[in-house]
Order: sequence, then structure tokens, then C-alpha cells
Amino acid sequence: MSPTVLISIDDAELSSSLLMELGKFDDITVCLPQDSNAGDAQMAVCWHPDQALLDKFPQIQCLHSAAAGVDHLGQSLLASGLPVARIVDPDQKQGMLEYVLWCVLNHHRDFDRTVKNQAQQRWHLYPQLPANEVRVGVMGLGEIGAHVATGLAQFGYSVSGWSRRPKQLERVSTFSGPSEFTGFLEQVDVLVNLLPLNQATQGILNHSLFQALPKGACLVNTGRGGHLVEADLISALETGWLRSAVLDVFTAEPLPADHPLWTTEGVIVTPHMASSSSAAMIAHQVHHNVLRFIKDQPLLNTIDRTLGY
Repeated sequence: MSPTVLISIDDAELSSSLLMELGKFDDITVCLPQDSNAGDAQMAVCWHPDQALLDKFPQIQCLHSAAAGVDHLGQSLLASGLPVARIVDPDQKQGMLEYVLWCVLNHHRDFDRTVKNQAQQRWHLYPQLPANEVRVGVMGLGEIGAHVATGLAQFGYSVSGWSRRPKQLERVSTFSGPSEFTGFLEQVDVLVNLLPLNQATQGILNHSLFQALPKGACLVNTGRGGHLVEADLISALETGWLRSAVLDVFTAEPLPADHPLWTTEGVIVTPHMASSSSAAMIAHQVHHNVLRFIKDQPLLNTIDRTLGY
């Protein structure tokens, strides 16, 4: 009898796509929560899943995120003791680098100011700086963060990175731990957040962090909405301490139409589009891990539940 995989995804389009892609494998059975065979599921593929998932489907022995992050699983599932795997996709890393490079160029080449000037029919030429005079700081040096940091360095930017534990990256100045955090922030013109979301990083993008950055800095948040204290960012922009912010993730998604971030001067809002894996890639990695699981082999890309990543 083939192993059964349950899709518990709070996104109809992604759920449908994964159902189709996983259905192409004839050595597993795929189902949705309403299907009659859902009670047989041994693994659940998740994106913002039902928090009562394990009560409703007690045969589940493994959770697989449909993304690189796992915070969307929720604390109760992360604390369940079940193994949790996530997606690691080289194309997603490259997509994130492309997005962040656009954000850095927007600041470096004064495209943000030029677009604002156009709305006022104002012609103004800004001095052009070489890339090595633009200091980019990347918070979070995991699979994606390390790729972004080294990629920006290859474009000639002066790149530094901060992580919980010490890391060594080619052409990147690295900082680690709380004791080196302020020193990292003080020399950053464009701050890119790629941290995982956990208890230690919740609300880390706040007033004290913004004040540690040089005046006129830019924030890029492609981590999670929970990293950002939105009121503190709005204040930092309105007082002129920060020049701009590019935000791709939010506590509430879609961002409500009446949210002040839509109209805060200096903010660019993008709809959680920085980078994503294809349904085919997600299905391939889930399928591979399902087969490893039923053979009692170690799963690939599992997380440390105490760290949340």
C-alpha cells in the first residue's frame, strides 16, 4: 500500500497545483482534508494549516512545509514533536537575490527619488556612486541569506552580514550574536532582513534598530511580517531618519486596503513576490522525503524545532 500524503494548505491555487503535481507520482497517494482516505495520511504538506490538524488526523507522523520557512505552521504544530522538513530550492535563492538587487539598485541609483521627482515634474540629476561605496547589510545568513550576501558582493557592493552564530562568507564581512549587532547596523546603508521568525526575532525591526542605522538608510524586509513593528517604521520614515523601505511581507496578507503603509511616503509595497518555489519543485522534494520517511531514512532539510529553522 502506498504512503498517503495530506495537503493542508490555506491557499486554493497552491493546494490545487500541488494536488496535481504530487498526483503525478504513482508510488504515493495524495488527498485533501475532506477526502475519505485523509485519515490514513502519514505526512502532511502544509502552508498555514489547520491548527487542529493532528487532532483530526492522528496518523500523521511528519510535517512538511511547502516553503523555505516554517513559522506559518504555528506554535502548536511546531511544538508537536513531529519531524518538520522544509523546501530548499536553488531557484528560490536566485529569485531572492534578483529581488534584493532591485531593492539595492533602487536606493543606490536614486530611482526612488527620481520616481518621486517625476510626479512633481522635477528634473534633477543625482551624483552616481560606485557600488563599493554602498554598504549593504544582510540579517540572516542561512541558505538564502548567504546566497544573497555573496551575490551582492559579486556585483561590487560592500556587503556585511549578521547571524546568530559565526559564519564565514567570501567577500562578506560577517558579524554574529547580540554583542556584534549594533556594530553591524552602524555601518549599513541598505538593511536586508532575511531572518527566520521565532521568539528571538519577533519585532526585531523596531525603533531601537532603526536608530542604530545611519540616517538616510533603507530597509528591505523579505523575512516575515512579524519581524516588523510597523508603527516604528512609519515614525522613522516620517521623521526622516530612514529614507525608504521596501516591504514584501506583512502580518496581515493581503495587506488591508486601508493600511497606512500603502500611503506612507518612502514605502514600496510588493505582494509577497520576492521569490517562491514552483509547485513542481515543492512536489519533487516532498515526494523524495516521503519515500525516505517510509524507509526510515533521515529526512532532508529538517529544522531544529528549538530554533524554529
